Amino acid sequence: MDFLQVVALAVVQGVTEFLPISSSAHLILISHFAGWQDQGLAFDAAVHLGSLVAVLVYFRRELADVAESALHLRRDASTALLGRIVVATLPVVVAGALFKPWIETELRSIEVIATSTIAFALALWWADRRGGEERDENALTVSQAALIGVAQAMALVPGTSRAGITITAALLLGLSRQGAARFSFLLAIPAIAGAALLSAADAATDAHAPAWDDLAIGFALSALCAYACIAAFIALVQRTGMTPYVLYRIALGTLLLLFL
Repeated sequence: MDFLQVVALAVVQGVTEFLPISSSAHLILISHFAGWQDQGLAFDAAVHLGSLVAVLVYFRRELADVAESALHLRRDASTALLGRIVVATLPVVVAGALFKPWIETELRSIEVIATSTIAFALALWWADRRGGEERDENALTVSQAALIGVAQAMALVPGTSRAGITITAALLLGLSRQGAARFSFLLAIPAIAGAALLSAADAATDAHAPAWDDLAIGFALSALCAYACIAAFIALVQRTGMTPYVLYRIALGTLLLLFL
């Protein structure tokens, strides 16, 4: 990998992972149009770990409360939140085990990305227009968490956006914009950790030695960009709403369809 590819892919991963615009679609598209060779599983693991560190650092206080309550076997808001995250993670684990190989070979085309980018942008716009209530992530019931988890499983299709579809579902279930974003980002922790572990496990069987300097740069840039995006999105989303991301997605999907 040359330096430009390392920087571009790391920044794109960090910026798009937590915005409702689909990181997988952007990573596929940038490599496709730039004509780059596949970056390799070791690099995928590094940039995912960078994004994971960013969300862990941002939610460090909440996660510390969850860990303390879990260790002391307390039944409080923190352990209830942990339970909802676990419930919401199960559908994507099952769907990934059943369908991910097929999705990776059959649904990575530009046509699929363009269509899902536009379709789920409209779903996000509709959910945002309906308006969430003043409820945060702690107000979710177990059944509502499960529904958000089912929505997250749909994000295996490139262009859907894991953040976008989970925020859409949370808004439709009555969460505020900030509450929907916060639950989406907390839900990203097991999802990103799982993706990073799978990439690392597959990379471990690769006979080629990884370029450690590329991995270090990718990890650092992904972490910095992801943290900045999380902080900015949560701070601004109540005022800006989802319209900027919806318009961007519709413009991107339309350009892709015109290109085809």
